[in-house]
Amino acid sequence: MKKTIVLIGGSSGIGLALAKILQADHNVIVASRTKDGLENLDVTHITYDVLQMAPQTLELPEQIHGFVYLPGSITLRPVKMLDIDTFRKDMEINYFGLVNTVKYILPKMAEGGSMVFFSTVAVGTGMPFHTSVAGAKGAIEGFARALAAEYAPKIRSNVIAPSLVDTPLSSRLLNNERKQAAMADRHPLKRVGSTEDIAQTAFFLLSENSSWITGQVLGVDGGLSVLNLS
Repeated sequence: MKKTIVLIGGSSGIGLALAKILQADHNVIVASRTKDGLENLDVTHITYDVLQMAPQTLELPEQIHGFVYLPGSITLRPVKMLDIDTFRKDMEINYFGLVNTVKYILPKMAEGGSMVFFSTVAVGTGMPFHTSVAGAKGAIEGFARALAAEYAPKIRSNVIAPSLVDTPLSSRLLNNERKQAAMADRHPLKRVGSTEDIAQTAFFLLSENSSWITGQVLGVDGGLSVLNLS
């Protein structure tokens, strides 16, 4: 029997890469604002805007084996230039959107199911100009650990904390060769992440191969969070 995996926000970037990996052996449901990019994939698309629509509008099966929440933001500005509305917006899409959707999904999660969320390397490694996004993603890490404890052993929940990944969301940070080289050089492995790097990690966390892993934050960051080569 094919397992059912629900991706919230899976029509571009990491989500699209993950959908491509999952489609062969799973029933994949992608809930996102647009289906652009999904045309040639064997997935079911549901139009869904996490900030504008209630999760109860999602027509989902009664049993779900895997759930991935992908919507996010990259707000990089000095804290003195950030107003409280910016912090609220980052919390809404990164954290409150996740919590609202998870609360709806939980009763549908099958025994042994896996949930995967996304943080950032900037939560565990302090970085200038990341106060808003790091605050929102830090809330996700705490939520995921508490959720893992509350639902063990029935449901696993884990977090992936990437460094910079080449996605449409980060395009302005990588829009010329100079920026690309500078960003690559910051990482011990001397490149920025690809969507496939992160999608393969999410695929692992959704699979039985990770059945003894829960409550973890996995750094997939080219070594940036733990290695100092200077």
